[in-house]
Amino acid sequence: MRRLLLVLVLLSCGCGEPPRAPVAPRVPDRAPIAPVPPSTPAADVGVAPVESDFVMRDFRFASGQTLPEVRVHYRTLGTPVRDAAGHTTNAVLVLHGTSGSGRQFLQPQFASELLTAGQLLDVRRYYVILPDDLGHGGSSKPSDGLRARFPSYAYRDMVAAEHRLLVEGLGVDHLRLLMGTSMGCMHSWMWAEQWPDAMDAVMPLACLPVAIAGRNRLWRKLAIDGLRQDPAYAGGDYEAEPQAGLRMVAGIFQIAGAAPLEMQQRLASRDAADVAAEDATRKFVATHDANDLLYALAASSDYDPSPDLEKITAPVVLVNSADDFINPPELGIAEREIKRVKRGRFVMLPASTSTHGHGTHTWAALWKPYLAELLDASSSHTP
Repeated sequence: MRRLLLVLVLLSCGCGEPPRAPVAPRVPDRAPIAPVPPSTPAADVGVAPVESDFVMRDFRFASGQTLPEVRVHYRTLGTPVRDAAGHTTNAVLVLHGTSGSGRQFLQPQFASELLTAGQLLDVRRYYVILPDDLGHGGSSKPSDGLRARFPSYAYRDMVAAEHRLLVEGLGVDHLRLLMGTSMGCMHSWMWAEQWPDAMDAVMPLACLPVAIAGRNRLWRKLAIDGLRQDPAYAGGDYEAEPQAGLRMVAGIFQIAGAAPLEMQQRLASRDAADVAAEDATRKFVATHDANDLLYALAASSDYDPSPDLEKITAPVVLVNSADDFINPPELGIAEREIKRVKRGRFVMLPASTSTHGHGTHTWAALWKPYLAELLDASSSHTP
């Protein structure tokens, strides 16, 4: 009974961001709302991704901890183009969200809309880079063997590893476009501030350029605490995944990613909703490691780009959706902060049965007209 009550409390709390682990909004622009097909495994972009690993020796984390070797896994599509001075002119970096990987951008709702022949980021013209962030996918992470002895990493470590991948690993010193979704959205603000001259345009999707607080911090802390307090977590030295903790976090993630209008239509009965909840929970538990998840959630503790927004010089189009539980439009934060970005623009996509809550960031049909405008306006470096 105590566990049931805890689950119910967690599911009713909302979304937020944890400490680290060892008003009505103006709608500035409206996107065309068209029916979007359901997600399917992968799109054929006409070019096979090249997958590899970039290995960094004696990697020092912001915490002062070190590892003798840190691996960043990545995928690339297309071929880099360089100008007479040797600078890359067609590189596009796309950064994924918490617990995701670069592979998610090969799904049709993103790849078919952007990367295929004739689309905005046609990989016959652009050099698209899809890394797995530190702690995620095929990159170095706690579940590789160190478990809870893996160094505590923060967003600044992840961004540093991304930058080294490009500059040292791929020889890319300039980006035609930087895009990021959710966690990657937050990383894109950090990139734009640290290396303002290294990109022609920035498109952050589904985040806010301020420190994580309020409901967004709350859900992350609840998820971390739920994992740690499961006796089966065993301080991170579990032999089998802590099922109760993972199921609890799965429920929180479902609420955090909820799209009310779409879900009310798709899950039109109690039984349909119950079946969907259990199916999503089962898949989540089967595909997540508790330590990896805990570390990934905790990494956001150092995120706060708000003091340096005036340093950004590249054109920026920030896109959020009105049904995003993690970045609720009532806060009015995006409208306020974008005014501090010299060439900034904010787009709020209105909620509809075609939007996907927080996950709208990967459904490119809903926001690619704004990407087209950004590419047209941002640089003469169009391949």
